[in-house]
Amino acid sequence: MAGMAGRMSTVIKAKISRLLDKAEDPGETLDFSYQKQLESLQNVKKGIADVVTAKKRLGMQAEKLRQSVVKLDTQARQALSAGNEELARTALERKQLAQTELQGLDQQVAELEAQQEKLTESEKRLRSKIEAFRTKKEVIKAQYSAAEAQVRIGEAATGVGEEMADVGLAMQRAVDKTEDMRARASAVEELEAAGTFEDLTALGSGSDDIDRQLAELSTGGAVDDELAAMRAELGSGSAAPQGELESGEQK
Repeated sequence: MAGMAGRMSTVIKAKISRLLDKAEDPGETLDFSYQKQLESLQNVKKGIADVVTAKKRLGMQAEKLRQSVVKLDTQARQALSAGNEELARTALERKQLAQTELQGLDQQVAELEAQQEKLTESEKRLRSKIEAFRTKKEVIKAQYSAAEAQVRIGEAATGVGEEMADVGLAMQRAVDKTEDMRARASAVEELEAAGTFEDLTALGSGSDDIDRQLAELSTGGAVDDELAAMRAELGSGSAAPQGELESGEQK
């Protein structure tokens, strides 16, 4: 059963693959791939924009810290000038914390700048590849369209296409039917010439003709017998003379 299932799976996959190959349009596939690459390019651009936004945000925070450092340093000097060393110390401590935080922000900004540069270079390379793909895509689509048109023209000229095959089958069926009809017509003519076919209305009259011919034969025989008898009578002199017959006719 496992072997049978494996074979069925292979056959089904082969048929599906054949159907997909037949339905696949290279032009549509190339256009779809091009759109996907454009989407990838947009994602890279969005990533660059996000990095730039984050860098700007950190830059604004760093600028505030720089202003805070300057302000704290000024406050510490003012407090120390006023003889308030404790206040000056507190201001300097805050200044140190701000400077430490500022160094961290500056490092993060530098990292974001490096990331931005990498993304920008990647975006340039990807854009160049997409442009090259677009040019090649259009060339392939044009070549495929030309080849497809050439195939259709060749099929139409040689009758290889499916439609021409259907036309050829229809024509062959018409020729076969015509030959069958001609053969039947020839057979009917041959049978008619041989007298095989008779008018159904003549069947009854055929028997009437036979009866009529038989009646004529019977009547003819009786007349002949009667004529012979009359000759015999005339020969014996029992018949009336010719003159009397003629006078009788004149009467």
